[in-house]
Amino acid sequence: MSTSSPTLLCTPLMGTTVDQMLAEMRKAKEIGADVLEIRLDCLRKFNPHQDLEILIKRSPLPTLITYRPLREGGQYDGDENRRQDALRLAMHLGASYVDIELEVAYEFINSIRVKKPENFKVIVSSHNFHGTPSSEAIGKLVVMIQASGADIVKVATTALDITDCARVFQMTVQSQIPTIGIAMGERGLISRILSPKFGAYLTYGALEASAISAPGQPLAKDLWDLYNFRLIRPDTKVYGVISKPVGHSKSPLLFNAAFKSAGLNAVYLHLLVDDVKKFFETYSAVDFVAGCSCGIPHKEVALKCMDEIDPIAKKIGAINNIMRRPDGTLTAFNTDYIGAISAIEDGLRGCFLVYQELNGATPAVGSPLAGKLFVVLGAGGAGKALAYGAAQKGARIVVANRTLERAKELAGNVGGQAMTLDEVASFHPEDEMVLANATSVGMTPKIDQTPIPKQALKNYCLVFDAVYTPKDTRLLRETRESGAFIVYGTEMLIRQGFEQYKNFMGLPAPEELFRMVMEKHA
Repeated sequence: MSTSSPTLLCTPLMGTTVDQMLAEMRKAKEIGADVLEIRLDCLRKFNPHQDLEILIKRSPLPTLITYRPLREGGQYDGDENRRQDALRLAMHLGASYVDIELEVAYEFINSIRVKKPENFKVIVSSHNFHGTPSSEAIGKLVVMIQASGADIVKVATTALDITDCARVFQMTVQSQIPTIGIAMGERGLISRILSPKFGAYLTYGALEASAISAPGQPLAKDLWDLYNFRLIRPDTKVYGVISKPVGHSKSPLLFNAAFKSAGLNAVYLHLLVDDVKKFFETYSAVDFVAGCSCGIPHKEVALKCMDEIDPIAKKIGAINNIMRRPDGTLTAFNTDYIGAISAIEDGLRGCFLVYQELNGATPAVGSPLAGKLFVVLGAGGAGKALAYGAAQKGARIVVANRTLERAKELAGNVGGQAMTLDEVASFHPEDEMVLANATSVGMTPKIDQTPIPKQALKNYCLVFDAVYTPKDTRLLRETRESGAFIVYGTEMLIRQGFEQYKNFMGLPAPEELFRMVMEKHA
């Protein structure tokens, strides 16, 4: 495929009646689909001649007719001749494409050879719901599909690891005829979004969440609005957030909006990574991955894969921002502590302004954290960033963790004291303390949980929660009711994002845009 030929977006129609499909067609055209896949196997009642005539003639866009049998992940469980007859009929009635499975492709293509219209294309597909074969096995499969007389090759595998997508990309780039390459499942999401980078003929985007026709299929709307699908080209630089789980991350919203507004040829993806080392070894090109954010549980493990670590990140022992240099080496930073600490400091300044108005006190010079008792819940990557950042500003640190050993280790590094999470409820050596939650307690879906009982919150002047899904956690709601100041986790997310953007692009972040996007989606 030439680099100027854009990858088409195909939207599967999965209505159970013809009328439903006609309504879906109009919707799909509105959202910007290029091709409509009519899934005949979804129709509850199907009268081939009458229904195909209506669906093909009244479609506002080119049609791809699929009549998928059970054995290939479809819903049709009937006579094979009747199935193939319907596909032949679709060709005669003016469909642009039909999709036929490899095991019956030879006989099907032979049967239409004489009557095949010039602009009509046969997609020959193979689905593997168990895994992604070796590059060699995929290569052999493509040769078999080509030999069947296919106009377009379609290979759908299942990604058991995100690195499986690399073999699908390789196949798409190397294929001699137009190719659709997909790795199904959540770990295969990037194979769908990046199809224009690797020259795939088309990719699939669902009309709505209830109409996803294969595991891991994105919504067409997300391809457009979230990932700027139309702007992805072979030379587009790929960034992303490596985490597990990763789907909740709001970072792609922020970065893709920023890239688009600045006219940068880059895309930022959700990257569900199981093994960080394997990920960086597989995707080692300078444009893929050009840089990434690093989330839980990889903030500490990823350190071992780096060529260079920023001194502060090294002290914290956790990273959240990785850059690939032009020579291919990886450099890591920690921007979490800058984001969180600056947000907490501004929160404390806000508290002080209120206090000042009431009591006429003079503001302190330097950080409002200096001398404060700062209680950090959790000793993982985020906890380390908070403890280290607050200690740097002169706070006295207390680390509370589920396992005391980890709390002691972190407290020792920052000259603080350690305790278990259970002990925090009765910990009250003084008033006006600062509390920072760096555990995942209270995060979606377990939004009714909180890491500390409500009655203990009255001892704090400010509470920060690193959890940002949901934005208003139970911990923050109960803090407000107790009369203390709160700082949202979204504030840390936005501010650490400013720093990451600066590292990625060498440019200041569009701060207003970040805030607007976050406001809309938080």
